[in-house]
Amino acid sequence: MASKICLLPILTIISIFLPHAKSIHFNLPAVFNFGDSNSDTGELIASGIESLVPPNGQSYFQKPSGRYCDGRLIIDFLLDETDLPFLNAYLDSIGLPNFRKGCNFAAAGSTIRPATPTSVSPFSFGVQVAQFLRFKARVLELLPKGKKLVKYLPEEDYFEKGLYMFDIGQNDLAGAFYSKSLDQILASIPAILVEFETGIQKLYDQGARNFWIHNTGPLGCLPQNVAKFGTDPSQLDELGCVSQHNQASKLFNLQLHALCRKLQGQFSDADVTYVDIFTIKYNLIANYSRYGFEQPIMACCGYGGPPLNYDSRVSCGQTKILNGTSVTAKGCPDSTEYVSWDGIHYTEAANQYVSSQILTGKYSDPPFSDKMPFLLNLKF
Repeated sequence: MASKICLLPILTIISIFLPHAKSIHFNLPAVFNFGDSNSDTGELIASGIESLVPPNGQSYFQKPSGRYCDGRLIIDFLLDETDLPFLNAYLDSIGLPNFRKGCNFAAAGSTIRPATPTSVSPFSFGVQVAQFLRFKARVLELLPKGKKLVKYLPEEDYFEKGLYMFDIGQNDLAGAFYSKSLDQILASIPAILVEFETGIQKLYDQGARNFWIHNTGPLGCLPQNVAKFGTDPSQLDELGCVSQHNQASKLFNLQLHALCRKLQGQFSDADVTYVDIFTIKYNLIANYSRYGFEQPIMACCGYGGPPLNYDSRVSCGQTKILNGTSVTAKGCPDSTEYVSWDGIHYTEAANQYVSSQILTGKYSDPPFSDKMPFLLNLKF
């Protein structure tokens, strides 16, 4: 694997190279994040709905950190390399959580559309936006009340100057495959994105001006989906991924990209950046050995052994009785060799690779890759 990568502050890049960039110099004062387990730094765990056990967190935090990963997520790498602290989850209530540099509303299992009684997470995108609105109102209420609070809360202008990040939509698609046909799922995408646009508009109305929107990754390449929907080899593509899931991801991304283009024109005083996570992740899976990995699809932490090492009945680290026998979903000896951590989420090593590719600028719209060699000092 590559050694630690030196990345440039995202907003410095955005403010210089995006077509709608304002003349204000951005110094990335804060980040407000919305999403699912791809960027959840402890929200669902803090809610008490789920819990995580070792070996989750083993590669960096040496214990479960609220992240569905062996270590850091993409958002952690991006923030770390811009000299910002990791984001506290909105629901963190113990240990003096510091929200000075932003807040994370992302929760594992969350969807864009409103949650249902069977949803993993009740914190759908609309709820996350509502949580942000309360967070902002409470901050503005508390700031005048004393200097002791200032070091824990964002300044008022951080809400305009901060970066609003989004990585959500994967669960809307993945969950739908359990009860709907491909045609029904594809037909539902416009309504999903109307819900997303509504949330973005609310944030814009509240003063948000810097939007960083990730598209969804190749769902069909997750061991969870290969195990459930890929038992017939004719359903798999040349990489061993479920074709229909990736087809849904691609159409969702196509329409999300169109929405971002629309918002770029509609919000003339804002920066709206679309980031093609799908292409980065699919390229990693297709060319895994080139980037130092040995297993592109099989889970590191799981049960069942090759080819997938995934069993939906036993989550990473758990011990259960299956057919009268006690079994444990154990971690692999070296997670840096694997793209998939637990069959649903990526390893820290894979997240580091994805982060490095995001910051090349060439996977973004608007792109900012033309002058990147002069800006990024990549250390391999």
